[in-house]
Amino acid sequence: MNQKLTYTMVGDYYYPDLMLPEETRETPLGKYGLLRKHYLKEHRPMLYDRLLLAGKLDAHLYEIDQQVREQVEQIVRQRAEAEGVNEQLKATDEMLWVGLMNQYQAAAEEWVLRQLVYR
Repeated sequence: MNQKLTYTMVGDYYYPDLMLPEETRETPLGKYGLLRKHYLKEHRPMLYDRLLLAGKLDAHLYEIDQQVREQVEQIVRQRAEAEGVNEQLKATDEMLWVGLMNQYQAAAEEWVLRQLVYR
């Protein structure tokens, strides 16, 4: 490690000038990334601190957010196709279509959250 460490004198003591690397993203963190962050803080504080200090927390949270969104969409699409919930049903009975799609969404979210977020 070739980084030179600098110190600041506070009173009679020297403290190292330590800074966490800045992570900036243009897009805000999504629902699933925030759920993962809360889970890590509450139930896995050592992993949370390790990711934070290594400057990898934001990348981890964005990756989890993207993976969960993609898997939920895929599962909902597959369930809808398997059970014949299509655009024709949407045109003939919109409320039934909405109810079924919400049911598929909730079931997919529950399963994927257990697999990726709360582990």
